[in-house]
Amino acid sequence: MAQHIARKRFGQHFLTDVHIIESICDAIAPQSGEALVEIGPGLGAMTLPLLNRIPAFSVIELDRDLAGRLRQRPGLEVIESDVLKVDFAALAAAKGQKLRVVGNLPYNISTPILFHLLGAVDHVVDQHFMLQKEVVDRMAASPCCKDYGRLTVMLQWRYAIESVFDVPPEAFDPPPRVMSAIVRMQPYAQPPAVDSALMGEMVAAAFSQRRKLLRHSLGVWLTARGFSGHFDLQRRAEEVPVQEFVDLALAVSAASPKG
Repeated sequence: MAQHIARKRFGQHFLTDVHIIESICDAIAPQSGEALVEIGPGLGAMTLPLLNRIPAFSVIELDRDLAGRLRQRPGLEVIESDVLKVDFAALAAAKGQKLRVVGNLPYNISTPILFHLLGAVDHVVDQHFMLQKEVVDRMAASPCCKDYGRLTVMLQWRYAIESVFDVPPEAFDPPPRVMSAIVRMQPYAQPPAVDSALMGEMVAAAFSQRRKLLRHSLGVWLTARGFSGHFDLQRRAEEVPVQEFVDLALAVSAASPKG
């Protein structure tokens, strides 16, 4: 079979370190009968070890050549598609259970994928991803540090996030120019009853001028919505804990006139 050349436009870096691959599979700990879905299986570095542990699961692969190779493997349902066009809620419904989502995500579109999956969070058991370490640091950040931002808040209000372990560039072919990391994301069983669109709009406004005090950004947004409740705007967005953003979104929603 001809050698596959990594395609830069797909952000392809293929994992080759056997010990790290087994450690990732251990972290995922797949069980037979679960609805496992792997995003971007590539040359099957994680796919094949996972198939050694469970008999069947689904993979999402955009690259036509790679999808063709994967179809030759018994036990794999190959969904040849851009992951951003995959309806994960419909996929979960088709399988009759919530999904366990895993993958070595293309670093050039990792954030859009995370937000796409956020829209289907109610249909997911957990997520294990290989990502650029810088992104994982942002996802798992605490307030009052440079990594804490919009991505942090928008994911942490719906998921418990854990950075599992780091992965060096030499574990890949070709090696990326950055450190990578494995992240575990577990949706909260009883998330706050916040409108996700409102939350997204509010958090985007808060971090739109992150170097300035919130009265210049979030304050303007709250005024435009006619919100007259109390919120300390004499601080920067990165100083506000996730729970305070959630509480504010609930207060804004409760104060909004119902149509």
